[in-house]
Amino acid sequence: MNTYFRGCLIGGAIGDALGWPVEFMQLKEIKKNFGDQGITNLMVAKNGYAEITDDTQMTIFTVEGLLRAENRRSNRGNVHLPSMVHQSYLRWLATQGVDSQVNKDGWVYGLDSLHTRRAPGNTCLSALASGLMGEIKKPINGSKGCGGVMRTAPVGLFFNKKAAFQYGCELAAITHGHPSGYLSSGALGYLIAAIIETSNLPQAVEGMLEELNAWQQHEECTAVVTKAVQLANDTIPDSKAIEILGEGWVGEEALAISIYCALKHQNNFQTALITSVNHNGDSDSTGAITGNILGALLGMEGIPEQWGKQVELSAELLELADDLFKRYDESQVWQGKYPGR
Repeated sequence: MNTYFRGCLIGGAIGDALGWPVEFMQLKEIKKNFGDQGITNLMVAKNGYAEITDDTQMTIFTVEGLLRAENRRSNRGNVHLPSMVHQSYLRWLATQGVDSQVNKDGWVYGLDSLHTRRAPGNTCLSALASGLMGEIKKPINGSKGCGGVMRTAPVGLFFNKKAAFQYGCELAAITHGHPSGYLSSGALGYLIAAIIETSNLPQAVEGMLEELNAWQQHEECTAVVTKAVQLANDTIPDSKAIEILGEGWVGEEALAISIYCALKHQNNFQTALITSVNHNGDSDSTGAITGNILGALLGMEGIPEQWGKQVELSAELLELADDLFKRYDESQVWQGKYPGR
């Protein structure tokens, strides 16, 4: 089972790193720079690794928030999970150079590689810097950007399907107030949990759509994800299918593009990720989400070994995945890594 937790986090980081160099390019420009197949391999930076972006950075802080909340629950009883994760997101904000007046303890904040800006989303920055915490019933803004869904995969590793949907929505609503901004995140949380449970991607997507339909204002998100499933069963070229689904800058489109790529190429991690980043839109986010989905499905064994070694913070991501799998430890080392405050 641990191989799937590892695959989910490493897979997301690989997709993020693969798409980062072409995030702001149109497909024509990508092909001009990288050839007719587009970008097909990780680009290694001066630090010797393929760089991750804010997508993986915030995913890491989601893991931290979940584990700190679990530590608090284990030692003190009830805990308000969104508030704990919000504190972790404020630590991320501090790594971006915005002093957020939050405890900067725990091991994650101390990772030097996280203290760098890689085109962080304006909505995440402004929402977290506001001093307020958004909630589903008290939205902080009307944003449905993909900054919620791109960081949500760990929720699906930590909770069962229904809880993962609920918490996926709640954690995204901290920064994104539009229903499609948080429902897409809840849907991904459910999907990851269902994949871990069933190892059957089409079945997991079907169950996710059923759960999504039970939520108010789901129609926009449901429509584009349903279209993604239909297109994955068609013979239409990948580039055309993705063009129909959108560009991925908003939550429901990023989720739909990623589900399309994962369903269409579910037995080939490499092909799925290459497909997921070569388009006109938010390449690193669609790459990250596709990597999360197929990493959870295929495990580390399904991920090219070289890609796993090349991606930035790979060792730390594996450690985070192992800790997420463990959930809690009474040791002093654990208490120092994930303080319950």
